[in-house]
Amino acid sequence: MAGATALAGVRERFPGLSDGWARLDGPAGTQMVDAAIDAMADFMRRGDNANHGGVFRAAEATDELTLATRDAVGRFLGGTPDTVAFGPSMTALTMRFSAAAGRTLEPGDEIVCTRLDHDANVAPWLIAAERAGATVRFADPEPDTLELSASAVEAVLTGRTRWVAVTAASNAVGTIPDLPGIVAAAHAAGARVYVDAVHAAPHRPLDVEALGCDALACSAYKWFGPHVAVLWGRPEVLEPLRPDKLRPSPDELPDRFELGTLPFEALAGVNAAAEFMLALDRDALRAHEDALLRQMLDGLRAIDGVTVHGAARDRAPTVMFTVEGRSSIEVARALAGEQVAVWHGNYYALELARHLGLEPDGAVRAGAVAYTDEDDVRRLVEAVARL
Repeated sequence: MAGATALAGVRERFPGLSDGWARLDGPAGTQMVDAAIDAMADFMRRGDNANHGGVFRAAEATDELTLATRDAVGRFLGGTPDTVAFGPSMTALTMRFSAAAGRTLEPGDEIVCTRLDHDANVAPWLIAAERAGATVRFADPEPDTLELSASAVEAVLTGRTRWVAVTAASNAVGTIPDLPGIVAAAHAAGARVYVDAVHAAPHRPLDVEALGCDALACSAYKWFGPHVAVLWGRPEVLEPLRPDKLRPSPDELPDRFELGTLPFEALAGVNAAAEFMLALDRDALRAHEDALLRQMLDGLRAIDGVTVHGAARDRAPTVMFTVEGRSSIEVARALAGEQVAVWHGNYYALELARHLGLEPDGAVRAGAVAYTDEDDVRRLVEAVARL
């Protein structure tokens, strides 16, 4: 594996892997890279635990850390750092953003969501639409492949569409939608685009400027950092929006979208994780993950009674499957008994689970990331085969 050779030494940078488990639960949250762990510990040890905005040294150091983290994340996303906001989760940030955007909607306006998305990019828009008297329309993936084309989104766009909420990669089946085509179609219809990049960020380079989306959110704990989420938006898009906030809190961007005091020690970890991602050979990472995806798909499809869902040509290294005669939680427990960590249920991809008729049991999900190796995948396939 050429990608694995170029990524030599990466796995050793994740101390959480020392327990011997095959960690294929990365789509739900990755292990933290050593640099992020060390950065958080260093911040807490050196006496810089202080709120920002003060005139003493520790407070000034906190300001410097916050600005440095905005800069690193801005570079990671391919956008300017001056509109990078932080929050506790992508769900919380999207709830905040959609509520503010919803105040600009009028009765009869429309929002487009997709059946591929995590509910964090669906429910907030449903809530905002209901409050505004607007309508939500859904774009469906292709029945067999679960690909999401620009034409599928274009088919539900109208002259009343104001926002399109779409994933950059399905957290359930890994499908990479035709995001450039979707953004172009939405803009041609006069709509703006909000992108959930949570699942895409650890696997594919992001470039919000090149993509042309209007706002994007992701979570650092999916790319080897701590539990902090990121919201980026174009200044002209964010400026008119007025999220709920405390009266004395800053009204300028991006602080306006940050509710309460930031977790500064965690920002130190986010900064280090972003720099780690920026230093990775992304071509080598793609080759490494594609090889592991083929190994997973070939191994699981060869087992009688196993159904692998989705066959998108472009996908992240994430596989969703069911085992005949076994519930998803039974399979996950059996694999856990062999120290193979996977996820079960619908992983909040509720619309997709309903679309595929998998509710309420859901399916099993396994995913590779930068630190996954061939032995992890082999252990997964062999454990499933023993079922």
